[in-house]
This record gives sequence, structure tokens and C-alpha cells, in this order.
Amino acid sequence: MAIKEDVYYEGGPHVGDLIFNILLGFTVICIPLTVGAIARAVWLRYRITDRRISVTGGWKGLDRSDIVYSQVAKVVTVPRGLGAWGDMVITLKDGSRLELRAVPKFRDVYNFIAEQLSPAAKAASGGIGTQQ
Repeated sequence: MAIKEDVYYEGGPHVGDLIFNILLGFTVICIPLTVGAIARAVWLRYRITDRRISVTGGWKGLDRSDIVYSQVAKVVTVPRGLGAWGDMVITLKDGSRLELRAVPKFRDVYNFIAEQLSPAAKAASGGIGTQQ
């Protein structure tokens, strides 16, 4: 029997990340960044629900990471692309980290994730809506 989950966000990284890195690819030195952005656009997928965060990625999208909110110790965000998208680092209680790159509407996603967290994790993350 499956547990019902309400999906808040399901999709890939922000398209602006791909466009920006393709433009940078016209310089020889930024070609590795362009290749990384293309790989993220093709194979990386996020699924954020009211119960967990799932990230599918890796070579050909074969790696999957699932975390439940009770294991989250801290969430930190960094805006990118003039604030249109951003990166998140989710630190778990065991010290491991999960990085979400080029998350669209990352402030709204952060607020949704912060609502699901324990009070201690909210305090470590800086509270709801205080991350820029």
C-alpha cells in the first residue's frame, strides 16, 4: 500500500542555468561548466513532496537519493542567476550533504522545505524566509 504524498515541485534544474553556461561555453576556459550544465539539464530531476526530497541524477540519471525531513539538520541556500534560481545544500543529522543545483523558485522551495523541518533544524537554517 502506497503512502500518499503531495508533490510541491517535480522537475529539472532551471533552464536559465543551461542558457547561461552555454553562453559561457563560447570561451574555451568555461567548456567544462557548459558540459556540466548540459548533463544536469538532461539527467537531473528533483521531486519535493510533503514527506521527502528525491533527487535523481548521475550518469544517465541512474543515481537516486531520497531523504526524509526528520533527518535534515540544516538547509542553506545561495542565489544564482540574479535570484531567478539558486543552489541548496541540505545537511543531514549524520553529517552528509545533499546539494541541489539550479533549483527554480528556490526561495519558495526553501520556505516549503523549512515548514516541514523540526524546530531545531529551522533554527539552524536561519528560520523560515530569512535566507536570501
